[in-house]
Amino acid sequence: MIRVRTAHPGRVRTALLCATALLGTVLPAGGAWAANGAGSAPAPCVASPEPSGGEAKQIMDIARAAQKELDLNAVVLRVTRDGQEVVTGALGESMTGVPATADMHFRAGSVAIVYMGIAMLQLVEQGKAGLDDPVSRWLPDAPHADRITLRMLGASTSGLRDYVPDPKFLAALYADPFRQWTPAELVGISAAHPLWYEPGTSWSYSHANFVLLGQALEKIAGMPLAQVMEQQITGPAGLANTLNSFTPQIEEPVLHSFDAERGRYEESTFWNPSWTTAPGAVLTTHICDLARSAEAVGTGELLSPQSFKVQLDPGTVGLGGNTPGCPPRDCFRQLPAEHFGYGVIVQNGWIQSNPSFAGYAAIQAYLPSKHLAIAVSTTVGPKAPGDNTAQTIAARIAEVLAPANSLAGRK
Repeated sequence: MIRVRTAHPGRVRTALLCATALLGTVLPAGGAWAANGAGSAPAPCVASPEPSGGEAKQIMDIARAAQKELDLNAVVLRVTRDGQEVVTGALGESMTGVPATADMHFRAGSVAIVYMGIAMLQLVEQGKAGLDDPVSRWLPDAPHADRITLRMLGASTSGLRDYVPDPKFLAALYADPFRQWTPAELVGISAAHPLWYEPGTSWSYSHANFVLLGQALEKIAGMPLAQVMEQQITGPAGLANTLNSFTPQIEEPVLHSFDAERGRYEESTFWNPSWTTAPGAVLTTHICDLARSAEAVGTGELLSPQSFKVQLDPGTVGLGGNTPGCPPRDCFRQLPAEHFGYGVIVQNGWIQSNPSFAGYAAIQAYLPSKHLAIAVSTTVGPKAPGDNTAQTIAARIAEVLAPANSLAGRK
């Protein structure tokens, strides 16, 4: 299958969706995706019939209560067990008078970081790179390139400052939220500051790590990052509605967002996301793909058992710690309560990512011990709290479905 997408003005990128078979992948009957990204089109992403009882009703009752309590314009969610739908729901409005629907697309944010981590581990499996190779091998001009490794980028232990809290960056971003940022500009902001610490000695989240990781992926794979994402991740996992765009465009139908970050509540749907991560990994998705993504990531189906082990614990220091002797596909049982792996968060057994951007919030979370996936996307009203409201809802759902495994965020 060939997909043609408009890129920068005057450029068209053609990407081939990989149809390579995945060993050990189990596709549930009636699932919402096509095997290995090939074959028949995915089933439509639609809300379940209104549940009258059981877990589905409990979940929707939680979502309704949270929508009112947290002042949310929309709550879209999907929960699966063993790959089978428990419930899919859409509450509230995308815009005034326009109901939210399950097939509406929204920004995937840091989910792309998870995918980049998986793609890098795949290339390591193929012998094209080593996690402890210095970044200078592929990006000689990157800051501190001879002291920072590919492992440090994906595990966020490089010591590079995060450019997002920089006052000058924030001032420029809020002055013009439609600005197109380049990787050189973004990494340059981080490089203008001293390292937070000696590379590899502590942990700190930095967007600069993942801009550089995306650039390194392109060099190692020998193809544009967007093509890496399609051929190695979204195609094999059957994520037909998870797409890159080099512009602020979002695939129709769109879940609109609103935000008060700039001091007034305003439409923020098409604010430019170019600053969020590497070009080629600025993704949008819908709730069925987000739940499917949680399953693909959380089961390790895109990786060998050894690489999946590394993904869950690459030896991260600072937040969490290394767990020697962890058996393949069982690391989550031995990791600390909250831990950053190679692009993923491991928390009380859940393998998750919780993106947030300009009025959007989302979470994809998978609990291997119960084969349980929770995906939630929210958009905020003017009085909504400032934290990730999708994670709040997911945590309340987890209290019902997996009370021994909390998804509540750090206090």
